[in-house]
Amino acid sequence: MVLANFEIGIIGAGDMGMLYARRFKQAGYVVNICDTPDRFSELQAKHGHLGLNILRDGYAVSRRSDFIIYSVPAVNIGRIVEEYGRATKVGAIVAGQTSVKTPEILAFERHLPDDVHIVTCHSMHGPNIDTKGQPLAIIRHRSDDLHYKMAVEALGALESRVIYLTYEEHDRITADTQAATHLSFISLGTAWSLQGYYPWLNPQFISGINNVKVAMALRIYASKWHVYAGLAIMNPLAKKQLQCYVESMTTLYKLMVAGKGQEFRDLVHEAADFVFGRERSRKKILLDDDILDQLSLSQVPKEQGRPNSHLSLLSAAVCWYRMGMSPYDNLICQTPPFRMWLGIVEYLFCHEGMLEESIETALGDRYTQAEDLVFYTAVTGWGQCIELGSFEGYRERFEKTAEFLSHKLGEGKDLSTMIIKKLTDRDEAS
Repeated sequence: MVLANFEIGIIGAGDMGMLYARRFKQAGYVVNICDTPDRFSELQAKHGHLGLNILRDGYAVSRRSDFIIYSVPAVNIGRIVEEYGRATKVGAIVAGQTSVKTPEILAFERHLPDDVHIVTCHSMHGPNIDTKGQPLAIIRHRSDDLHYKMAVEALGALESRVIYLTYEEHDRITADTQAATHLSFISLGTAWSLQGYYPWLNPQFISGINNVKVAMALRIYASKWHVYAGLAIMNPLAKKQLQCYVESMTTLYKLMVAGKGQEFRDLVHEAADFVFGRERSRKKILLDDDILDQLSLSQVPKEQGRPNSHLSLLSAAVCWYRMGMSPYDNLICQTPPFRMWLGIVEYLFCHEGMLEESIETALGDRYTQAEDLVFYTAVTGWGQCIELGSFEGYRERFEKTAEFLSHKLGEGKDLSTMIIKKLTDRDEAS
């Protein structure tokens, strides 16, 4: 049901802002949208045919809209709400679409009038995935019952799977599910770039779970850098897990090159037992061979493949073990990258033969140890960049790697989108 005489405003006409605008318009709402004033004519030319009210700036959107959604980078949320918040229509509902809610809520509390209701949200997926069936966090922060129900009703146009959280719960869960996941994928891309080779030409990246690594890394690098920088740098809870992931990888790598095979093996199996259980070989897993077999960008024949230590996946399990957390507790708010990340870690650890090959390769294959040194260097480099809170450093590292991989980004994004859709369809059918 569409709320009568209810206009939705979107400040920020980037990829997610336009995804929302289209969905609300299709549902029958009047949609007012803007970006920066210098893009006004460009937006009119590009999106004028969609039937949206394209306005010059956030003042115009805020004055007339009953539900206003700030769809802007997390790093800019404070400045933009300070600029336009004063123009918010009396009694309106305000939300944000940033991936980190603590700075967003602080900006709303500081700059919005007291007569404004705050019911914020977060679609936990990227703009290239349909909102239908994907997780949507709705956060009631400051609202009466009537306006809260109106916000929930309006967001129903997205047809998403709704999870109700506080903003503190949201930031904890996103830290647990996204911080180390993104660090792993972006570090893989940087490692390939540093060595000057493409993974689809490397014999270590042929098998199903390696193809997932490649496809998801390409998917992330096909996106905007600020999406991942905001979560990593602005969510204080994310840094704890990032540090644990880096330390876990450091421990494993030092054991590898020091020849401490039994200690390495013991740590991996302790993590396996804690995260996946002693009977893990019988466990029903998230990814199956039918899906993995469809993931392939590799141009190397299978018979020419080389074993892989999967150090990135071993480090993830050790990180969860050391933090005493179960990744399954957070599946309620899973993002597509986390779903795929947990899926390939689980696949490795629940196939004893593959896990044993991974351990043996890590301990005994000098070629793999050399490859892993570059990956380890990439991880620690990203970790230091995030620890220093350097948005400019993050952007430069991200864009340099994205440029190296640019000719395959579209193909990787399309392939990962197909797999994510298959997983979503399977979940809806079960």
